[in-house]
Amino acid sequence: MREFLRELNTDSGVTLSRSTVNDQYLSLARAVRHYLSARWLENTRKVRETKAKMVGYLSAEFLLGRQLGNALLATDLEEIAEKALAECGIDIATLRAQEVEPGLGNGGLGRLAACFIDSLATMGVPCIGYGIRYEYGIFRQTFVDGRQVEQPDTWLTLGSPWEFPHPEHAVQVDFGGHTETYVDTDGVERTRWVPGWNVLGMPFNYMVPGYQNGQVNTLRLWSAQATNAFDLPTFNSGDYAEAVRAQTFAENITKVLYPEDSTPQGKELRLQQQYFFVACSIRDFIDRFILDGDVTTLPERVIFQLNDTHPVIAVPELMRVLVDIEKLEWDAAWEITKKCFAYTCHTLLPEALEVWPTELLGRLLPRHLEIIYRINDEFLAEVRAAFPDDEMRARRMSIIAEYPERAVRMAYLATVAGAKVNGVAELHSQLLRDKVLHDFSEYWPEKFTNVTNGVTPRRFMRLANPGLSQLITETLGTGWLTDLERLAELEPYAEDAEFRAAFVRIKEANKTRLYRLLRARDQVALPDDHLLDVMVKRLHEYKRQSLKLLHIVSSYEQIISGKVDPSQVTPRTFVFGAKAAPGYRIAKETIHLINSVAAVINADPLVKDVLKVVFPANYNVTLAETLIPAADLSEQISLAGKEASGTGNMKFALNGALTIGTDDGANVEIRQLVGDEHFFLFGLTEPEVAEVQTAGYRSHEYYEGDPQLKATLDLIASGHFSGGDRTVFEPLVSNLLYDDRFMALADFRSYVEAQARVDAYYADQDAWARSAVLNVARSGFFSSDRSMREYIARIWHTQPLR
Repeated sequence: MREFLRELNTDSGVTLSRSTVNDQYLSLARAVRHYLSARWLENTRKVRETKAKMVGYLSAEFLLGRQLGNALLATDLEEIAEKALAECGIDIATLRAQEVEPGLGNGGLGRLAACFIDSLATMGVPCIGYGIRYEYGIFRQTFVDGRQVEQPDTWLTLGSPWEFPHPEHAVQVDFGGHTETYVDTDGVERTRWVPGWNVLGMPFNYMVPGYQNGQVNTLRLWSAQATNAFDLPTFNSGDYAEAVRAQTFAENITKVLYPEDSTPQGKELRLQQQYFFVACSIRDFIDRFILDGDVTTLPERVIFQLNDTHPVIAVPELMRVLVDIEKLEWDAAWEITKKCFAYTCHTLLPEALEVWPTELLGRLLPRHLEIIYRINDEFLAEVRAAFPDDEMRARRMSIIAEYPERAVRMAYLATVAGAKVNGVAELHSQLLRDKVLHDFSEYWPEKFTNVTNGVTPRRFMRLANPGLSQLITETLGTGWLTDLERLAELEPYAEDAEFRAAFVRIKEANKTRLYRLLRARDQVALPDDHLLDVMVKRLHEYKRQSLKLLHIVSSYEQIISGKVDPSQVTPRTFVFGAKAAPGYRIAKETIHLINSVAAVINADPLVKDVLKVVFPANYNVTLAETLIPAADLSEQISLAGKEASGTGNMKFALNGALTIGTDDGANVEIRQLVGDEHFFLFGLTEPEVAEVQTAGYRSHEYYEGDPQLKATLDLIASGHFSGGDRTVFEPLVSNLLYDDRFMALADFRSYVEAQARVDAYYADQDAWARSAVLNVARSGFFSSDRSMREYIARIWHTQPLR
């Protein structure tokens, strides 16, 4: 309490009696931060002195969630803080709720990065995460007349007590200009980059505490600033806007996550972002940790993990630093570079594998394009030597694509340069080898591996589901939070009626907690006796929110048409959570349709006791921590062969929800572990999808051949959900009937039948509870701690800090 009051008085400058909730939150956060700081500085000192090999995790996203609860848990200060604040008349829950979540990620990619750095700290492995400190993050989603409206995510407005700014460590980042050759003092011809303009990268450090082990790693996020921010003579002349133009231009680089890239300016800004943060990070690591200046030791000090293609421009950047600045010979620099990078591919969608036009790269980063060309030339020479009669193979494997425009394939560059390439689920890694990067896996079979994703149990069980966590601890004892496969010891308790009853009581309490939150947050009242059916994830066609919506509309249509008696329907509340990219038209139209369907169903007295549809705006980690533990049914319904892994599926299973899903991504491993009888499988398999596509998929034939599907789509097309206006959702209906890239109509019948099995099974509440317990008991594999152990063994070869 003394530390809290000191922070309140000296940093916030107020007395307890005059303080606001925000003053109190900031003071508590600073007190906890102060407690962690000594350990953090000591860890940093040890890393430097022992020259321990580090993981440099390069990611465009770190979706951290709120930090206060995690920091209190990591330091074992929860109970102490709660008691101390109570003595001051303060409810710690109020201060927790005051924290604004940083919107520094879009979804699974960023949350995975946050889970991974949490696990590395908990395992004592030295790691520095590198990313971008977006001023406005992703965006704050609101709905106006059912349509998504994006607003700035002003997460910094009330202060960010968890960050340490370090302007003295700012890094200059260059752009544009041209290259020129020259002869150095040793008579060697070299190339130098003569940039056209530059910005500064200012670092902000965040502490990443391990779980009650004293280890504190670092997350370093970069903010762009102008090198010459203010032109005084121009200002004095009266041209105030021009006087700060350089500042505005520079700060745009880190203004928002994933700027809308349907324009040339948006594409250029995205590339600026990607280069900016990796250039800062590589320079920073060399300056901070290669203290003797011997860059040839870099592979002994760091392995940079490329989290998807966003940071891949780091490959030519490191080559530029080694060759142009450190004056290494090309071959020596290339050998170092190949040992310093590993690449995680997070997609199977060709459009998600980034390519950058050579015109744009050459204009923005001319030296890097030259380096990429040379890497490609030397690589293709090796390929042609290995396959002398197969020129088409060389063209397929070229880092440079020639059609439809000349461009750099960033996934290919990462594969050529990376020591290892990994997928993120068994099926995904197989498809990566067999289809996406098939030529490369034939050429370098030893380079490819799999590491199935995982989630941190500290946040997604202990913090998100304290009731279940307490029950597990009472049953198994302590230690399971850092050894999650101990959950297998719960399996016999699935047969224990008393344990099942306690489990069900916790699920009901979690539902009550969710209903209170949604009532306060979104002014939504939910019935308390429904099956809670949840689909939360990024809004994308391949994730098939449209298929979930077809099921809901079908259920509704069967009732209002008289085909089904509502008294015979299992009462359900359907909850969606999703953001659509601002420029993704079909995704935004799908959100509009979901909200329109919800408005009609929720107002119809005929179904008021059996169907409810809810779409709370601005789904984020904070909402997830309350929603996931309350869910009964987890919707994981992507088209087989399209989802890399998923991590939401793991969080739901670990919190006792049953999954309805396709054999896609990590669903495959979840189903294998929990058992077919505790998983509702439906849909085409990946080989069947490929077979249907090869034969020629005609979605309208499924519509014409299935009366239930036809009635469902006809109801949408009739204007029933748009005030009688048939034109509003016509583009979505036509897309499903005549395009349907992700085969929602092909899987509709199988999905509806699987949902009927859900209804039948849920009717036996005791059997459902038994399956829910077994889902928890058999999902311990999906810890990010296990993922990190596999990365260390298969890719990084790092050791815990002693």
